[in-house]
Order: sequence, then structure tokens, then C-alpha cells
Amino acid sequence: MTTILALDQGTTSSRAVVIRADGTIVSQAQHEFPQLFPAPGQVEHNPQHLFETTVRAAREAIAASGERPTAIGITNQRETVVVWDRRTLEPIGPAIVWQDRRTTDRCAELKAQGVEAMVRSRTGLLLDPYFSATKLERILSDPGLRRRAARGELAFGTVDTWLIAKLTGGRRHVTDPTNASRTLLYNLQTRTWDPELLRLFNIPIEVLPTIVPSSGIVDDTDPAIFGSPIPIAGIAGDQQAALFGQGCAMPGMAKNTYGTGAFLLLYTGETVPDPVEGLLVTAAANPTGGLGYALEGSVFIAGAVIQWLRDGLGLLASAGESEQLARSVADNGGVSFVPAFVGLGSPHWEPEARGTITGLTRGTTRAHLVRAGLESMAFSSRDLIQAMLAGTGLILPRLRVDGGATANRWLMQYQADLLGVPVDRPDCVETTALGAAGLAGLAVGVWKGLDSFLATRTFETFEPKMSVDERDAQARSWERAVSAALHWAQAVEPPKEGVVQNR
Repeated sequence: MTTILALDQGTTSSRAVVIRADGTIVSQAQHEFPQLFPAPGQVEHNPQHLFETTVRAAREAIAASGERPTAIGITNQRETVVVWDRRTLEPIGPAIVWQDRRTTDRCAELKAQGVEAMVRSRTGLLLDPYFSATKLERILSDPGLRRRAARGELAFGTVDTWLIAKLTGGRRHVTDPTNASRTLLYNLQTRTWDPELLRLFNIPIEVLPTIVPSSGIVDDTDPAIFGSPIPIAGIAGDQQAALFGQGCAMPGMAKNTYGTGAFLLLYTGETVPDPVEGLLVTAAANPTGGLGYALEGSVFIAGAVIQWLRDGLGLLASAGESEQLARSVADNGGVSFVPAFVGLGSPHWEPEARGTITGLTRGTTRAHLVRAGLESMAFSSRDLIQAMLAGTGLILPRLRVDGGATANRWLMQYQADLLGVPVDRPDCVETTALGAAGLAGLAVGVWKGLDSFLATRTFETFEPKMSVDERDAQARSWERAVSAALHWAQAVEPPKEGVVQNR
């Protein structure tokens, strides 16, 4: 039986999944690795741990499957930076993780120089430490390392690039557009590394990888790693892999991943969409695995609101209890919950906002609070989708979903009701691994196209039932609560001189 090995290298663990041509998962393995926090706001990984845990998981999954994979697809944590010696393949230091904030001051300096509009027009991104360029710039601020980089002795890569270099014994130094588009160095229009951006961040082009298609044979793995060579044929950043794995490669199709936060991507087509306030533009895979584009937005707090209700307030014994409580009341009792614990993300982008609960009365129960918490996930996602559709003029035919919170059937139905479109929950939740496998399988002929890849999938569909009037009334209540959170954040003023503040 033909199989594909998907390597899913994430922020806390490395996973390997063996997937048959009929879409079934044959075997999988997973290994965690240490998280390093050298100083407040700094997050690092040992690059060797990323490779070693990936290979260990892959060997275990292959052994458990009893089958030799036809090809490998790689998906990875995005924006994380690795620099290594081209000859020895030894890292020159730790990987700086996407969560790392050590270049915050540098981003503020660049914004003060007035270059963010230029950067956004070329990359679709904002100046933020989240992305790779300022991390790499900081590493290469060491004069010795920068000289070595300019001489071509060092190689930079996001995690996909690092794994491919190691898996091929250093023969290939490549990335794909989905990962390149997260670096602040890739021009979406020209589809190449941008010379002006390289000058802005003082990065020599000699250190950058070659950009190859997301679907296509890159090279074979070193025979010593898996016993015999296996072609690497698919590459995509984790969110874009999930988008493809959900079959969202037609304009207007979108997927939402409900995890601690929520990542929502809307596929827009094969031309670069105009920027939309509060959203990012990113490269994605088109139906053949070639280059397409998507709008991306993130909700900072999604499933974490249920964790807080459980662990912070003790209102739940388990996350699963939230569904029963939501069903136990007819409505939210007038309560709206905006869980802006770390600020509001897309499309509001208000870092000073904080969690806000409105509409409390003596009749409010824990069931009302829990229901309002679940509703916040659906409303936050609705806000993102509305901004995307307004900015593109596209129509959302349905929403595809994945992530832990999709186990809550009440939430999925409420999401469909709020959007007024069907919500599809896949039979297989491993959408990121499936996307990587799909891209690799297309390249080696396991699937003839996206349709044949999706033919192996089944979805449970939640059809909208709520009336338009009821939906609009509930939306107005949510919008008032969001306005309250924004007003609280923006109304803070320093005390006037000579005025004694109450303590």
C-alpha cells in the first residue's frame, strides 16, 4: 500500500504520521523537546533537538507502519530562525523561536523610521519580533558571523530549511514560499527575496535558501537516516499546511484552528490580495500545490478561555463539561465575555485591552459565564471573517475547522449559526500533517489533484439554524462588549499633576 510520511515539527514536540493513499493514518509517533528561556521575553530551542526528535519519531512511525513511505512531506513551526555552518551542519547557536520578543526595540526603531508601510506593501506583514528578519539581523550583528555569512560559509533557515539540510546531508538549502513569506524578506509580488529588504535588515543574500515550490521533489534523504533514500516532496508552514489539508484552495474557502488561540486563514487566489487593516497577507498552496495567497488573522485567546474558567475560577471540572453547561441554559443571560487577557488580536489589534465581562446580574450563573466564554470563540472568529470578506469582496461558502475545541458540538453549531454558513469538521483532525502529506503526494503522483486527495476525506457538517434577526441581536450585544473593552484600553490617562488618586 502506498504511504506518505508527514513530518510535523512544532513548537513543543516533533511528530511523524504515516498516511495511506486512502487518507487513513497507519501509524504515528511524537517526541517532546526542552523549551529554553534564557531571559524574560526570550525563547530558544536547541536545533539539534528539533532534528533528533523528528528523526526518532519518523523511525518509530515507519517501523510501526511496516511500510516504506513513497515520499516525505514536511510542515513546521513558522518564523523560528536557525543559522548553521554549511560544511559541518553545526548550528552556530540556539534557534530563536517565533515567540521570542528580544527584537521589540529594533522593530520600534524601524517603525519610527517610517518604513513599515513599505515593508507591509512588499511582504504583507507588519514590523514585529514575531517574524524572522530582525532575529536573523540580531544574530548577524556579530561582525565575525556576518563576514562568514557574506562569504557563503553560513546558512540561514526556518525549521523546514534546517530539517531538509540535515536530512539530505547538507546537499540542499531550500525553503518554500509559505515559509519564505513569514520572514519579512520575501516580496509577494516578485516572488523572490527582496534586495531593498535585505539592505534594510543588513542581511547578505548568500545566507538565504533557494525558494522551491511547496509541492515538488526536492531531493532524497541521506540513506543512513532511514535505511534507504526517501524523496522529500512537500513543504509548508504549519498553518498553510492545515489550510491545504482542509482543501481550502479556492477563493473564499477558509479554515479556522481552535487551539489556545485561533488561527484563521482565508484563501484568496493566485494574485496578491490588497492589504486589509488588522490582517496579514501570506503565501499559500493553490490546488496543484503551486503558489497562491491567503489572508491570515489570529485570535489571541480561544480555547484558553475555557482553561481559565476551569483552572482560574474553578467553574469547570473539565473542558468537556463546558458543552453540557452551555446546553443547560436557554441563552447567555445577557452576559458577554471578551477574553482579552493579553490584548485583542485581529482585526482590532489593541494590546492594552484586557478581559471584559458585561451584563452581569444577580441571576447570572456559572452556566451563563461558561456559555459566554464559548460564544466568545465564535464571535471572535466571526469578527475575523467579516474583516476578511469586507476587504476582499469574497463570499464564504463554508468554514472548515480543526483543533481541540471542535470536539464541542454546541460550539460548532453556534459558529455555524453566527456565520450563517455550514461549518465542516473533518473526520481526521490531523489536518496539518494531512496537508504536508497531500503536497508531497501530489508531487509523486499518489493523488492526481486536490479533488482526488479530498475524495478520501469525510466531514461532519453543522448547518446554520439561527434566524437573521436573532443573529444580529446577539452580534450587537457582543459588539457593545468589545467596544467597552476597547474604551477601557484607550481611555487610560495619566493622573493630573496635583490630583491625589484614590488607592
